[in-house]
Amino acid sequence: MIRVFICGGSGYTGSELLRILSRHPKVHVAGVTSQKSAGKTVVELFPHLRTYTDLAYEPLRKDVIAGKADLFFTALPHGESQEVVDFLYRQGKTVIDLSADYRLRDAQHYERWYHVPHAFPSTLKESVYGLPERYREDIRRARLIANPGCYPTGALLGLLPAIRHKLIATSAIVIDAKSGVSGAGRKADLAVAFCEVNEGFKAYAVGTHRHTPEIEQELSLLTGREVVVNFTPHLLPVDRGILTTMYAPLVGNFETGAIEKIYRDAYATEPFVRVLPRGHYPNIKNVKGTNCCDIGLKVDERTNTLIVITAIDNLVKGASGQAVQNMNIILGFEETLALDTLAAFP
Repeated sequence: MIRVFICGGSGYTGSELLRILSRHPKVHVAGVTSQKSAGKTVVELFPHLRTYTDLAYEPLRKDVIAGKADLFFTALPHGESQEVVDFLYRQGKTVIDLSADYRLRDAQHYERWYHVPHAFPSTLKESVYGLPERYREDIRRARLIANPGCYPTGALLGLLPAIRHKLIATSAIVIDAKSGVSGAGRKADLAVAFCEVNEGFKAYAVGTHRHTPEIEQELSLLTGREVVVNFTPHLLPVDRGILTTMYAPLVGNFETGAIEKIYRDAYATEPFVRVLPRGHYPNIKNVKGTNCCDIGLKVDERTNTLIVITAIDNLVKGASGQAVQNMNIILGFEETLALDTLAAFP
């Protein structure tokens, strides 16, 4: 059994990690931290996680926890992960970081968007961006994984085949995304309180969302030149799920069927990406609780525009499920282990 440890296990991503790992036959959760809930058991915070009756939250003391596990998940707020990840990595541990602290390759770029300096640029250079469909072989050899953000996961999986096959003009990509409220984290905040969100629907962080540079970084690396996108996130009055609609002008004349074939070929061996039949489009209800990304495609022949729609669960494929997928790859396990039995929630 591989011993794993979760730093920051009282939030939504932490609880999802616990839920998924509870069914993993080759993993033992050796510990979990929470500053606010130290001393409480996991079941006290999350009664549905009955597997962890005897597992209690503990304070995050780096020197104490380092010897308790072989692989660490860090599900801490942005900025707080930096030092913990660096310490564990230097102790020879494998780390999968679910914050944004090690996603952007340029430390100055990180500071520009997150408004805090990156104190560990040498460790940053060692990180691998954890999108398996793009970097599987790099992930396999890595000890530090920067787990992708939820919005970038939905957007990149929708755009990568079109860009790789040079189907679209990368100078005019529009990304319109809608997320459930759990994307804001498990915290007391008036902006995401029930009465503020229920029966409402709004855009937020227009032109300023911190996932924008992450999307642009990965698209630029793929094309070999700078790609800038128009990205606007919206808040849906639902618990979980992200529906992303992308628009990009085609550089030639293509029918929907031809592009569908390109996408099906691109994702033919991917266990968690499903290209839907023609005329069918993703629904967040159909991926809720799963590690799947559903993709629907349409060519608007009138405007010669490719429309790509993706749906993911922001807490699973957009966070904890993808982290476990990365763990499986690193450890040489079947990639779908503990993830292929995650049925969509009713």
